Amino acid sequence: MFKKSLVLTYGVASYALFFVVFTYAILFIGNILVTPSLDSVAHNNLIEALIIDIGLLSAFALQHSIMARPAFKRLWIKVIPAEAERSTYVLASSLLLAAIIYFWQPLGGVIWQVTDPVAIVVIYLLFATGWGMLFLASFQINHFDLFGLRQVWLYFQGKPYTHLPFKKPWLYRYMRHPLYVGLMIGLWAAPTMTVAHLVFAVMCTSYIFVGARLEEHDLENALPEYKQYKKDVPMFLPGVGSKAGKNVAAETF
Repeated sequence: MFKKSLVLTYGVASYALFFVVFTYAILFIGNILVTPSLDSVAHNNLIEALIIDIGLLSAFALQHSIMARPAFKRLWIKVIPAEAERSTYVLASSLLLAAIIYFWQPLGGVIWQVTDPVAIVVIYLLFATGWGMLFLASFQINHFDLFGLRQVWLYFQGKPYTHLPFKKPWLYRYMRHPLYVGLMIGLWAAPTMTVAHLVFAVMCTSYIFVGARLEEHDLENALPEYKQYKKDVPMFLPGVGSKAGKNVAAETF
């Protein structure tokens, strides 16, 4: 019972850390209430700062790619309890995101700056919509399984883990990756786009395209229904490149 309680505590603590860091990251990216933020005034050498920022984002991308692969998971669960694998992924992601925020180097320079008050409000509404879409999409595919809480809770109860069935809830009828779409909206909806913000947005967006391909390769191997789903529903833009919204048998959780 002690081990089960320990794994449950570990999972809950990992999720709590994620929630705090990710909430702070949204404020950091949006330059809302926190200092320094993504678009703070530059104070270091441009090249040195750029190398640090690219290194931080590259480390985050590598962690996400490597730890999400099935081959790595099979090796990793020989070291840690299988029930804590997802929580460990969440913990590692949260720590690296915190490192990005803490060590981020402003780069200076403004690409664009919106000054009209109404336009600024509209952009921040779009910013909020993007992050809201991300969280909504996570709940539609079972938020608690995605972040490891369901795994540790089942283990604590002495129940075996069961994989979730393949379903297509609301947002997923029109795009295969609404979570990533929400993230991209949140990254690019900025009334002030500095060089630092542009680097952050471009690198994260580039990784989203690469990461989505890797994820889909794993999903095709794990879920026989996914190949047909790819034909029916576009990756990011509703109605583009597929039969999105047509003849898709939608199911909800």
